[in-house]
Amino acid sequence: MFWPDTISKRLGITYPVVQAPMFGVSTVSMAAAAAKAGCLGSLALADLSPEASVKLIRQLRELTDQPFAVNIFAHTIPEITEDLKQKFIETKTFLERLAKENNMEVKLPDLEDIKVNSYRDLIDVLIEENCKIVSFTFGNLDDQSIQKLKANGVTLIGTCTSVKEALILEESGIDMICVQGTEAGGHRGTFDADHIQQIGGLSLLSQVYDHVKVPLIYAGGIYNAKTLQAVKGLGAQGFQVGNLLLTSEESALEPFEKERLKKVREEEVVLTKSFSGRYARGIRNKYIETVENSPYILPYPYQNKLTNELRRVSKTLKNTEFVGIWAGQSIHHYSEASAETILKNLIHEAEKTG
Repeated sequence: MFWPDTISKRLGITYPVVQAPMFGVSTVSMAAAAAKAGCLGSLALADLSPEASVKLIRQLRELTDQPFAVNIFAHTIPEITEDLKQKFIETKTFLERLAKENNMEVKLPDLEDIKVNSYRDLIDVLIEENCKIVSFTFGNLDDQSIQKLKANGVTLIGTCTSVKEALILEESGIDMICVQGTEAGGHRGTFDADHIQQIGGLSLLSQVYDHVKVPLIYAGGIYNAKTLQAVKGLGAQGFQVGNLLLTSEESALEPFEKERLKKVREEEVVLTKSFSGRYARGIRNKYIETVENSPYILPYPYQNKLTNELRRVSKTLKNTEFVGIWAGQSIHHYSEASAETILKNLIHEAEKTG
């Protein structure tokens, strides 16, 4: 049998293929399309409010009766100090001036206007909404949240970018681990926002496989049957794909962003903290080149919240130089077909060549 069945049996899905959460790119309809393909759809809740999260969960339930994961951010929220307040003002002033110099009028929020939500506010909501699969990234959940979720029959999927992180997740009782290689597009799942793991995905997967006993889902660079088979051979029992779905019919990317992706060259894909305060892999542009090595990067999530309006305005102007277009290292043909079709094609190709 080509497909390992440990994960699919546990999660109640046909194939152990996971649609990456990709907050800001994935949609309710993408998660439903993945479920239609017999895969695990992921609903990206990130750090949304409980009210917004409930709305999305119920929307997805109207579209599918299949299992799906909800994905939340387990990051630590920095304390607001006097230094942070001052740096926020300076960064806001700099970014508004930068926007004006590039013919964009934006009014960015003040620090007191920014609402930062903790994943802890979502735990009871996820239980009440009967969410049975919860994945998370940017760290580990606290022990009380882990025990409460597991007591309610929830399967937990953590994200690691190192062997050390994988061991922390396993020791705390996490059921499955998503091993995220450096090839993956978007944000690093690294626990420490200020540190970036330099280990490649294939080496990382092999080492994590040797150190932990829980089932592993691999994410990073999977875009065809050969890449999927490679990580299967290294011990992956599940396969998470995101880059493959960026320009799908259900993607939230605007047409101009999809066109930019289709023209991307490998040397243009870079790691940057400039948009969010956490390392993310995407397409280099004027904003990244200007801000990346400047003093105007706040800790996550404050940089992310501050730049939201700048990115929104840039989208309305179809300006690729001031939006974050995330992309992985595997450059490939970007399809605009349905996510269901793209995933079914990947599954068929893997089975045919396997």
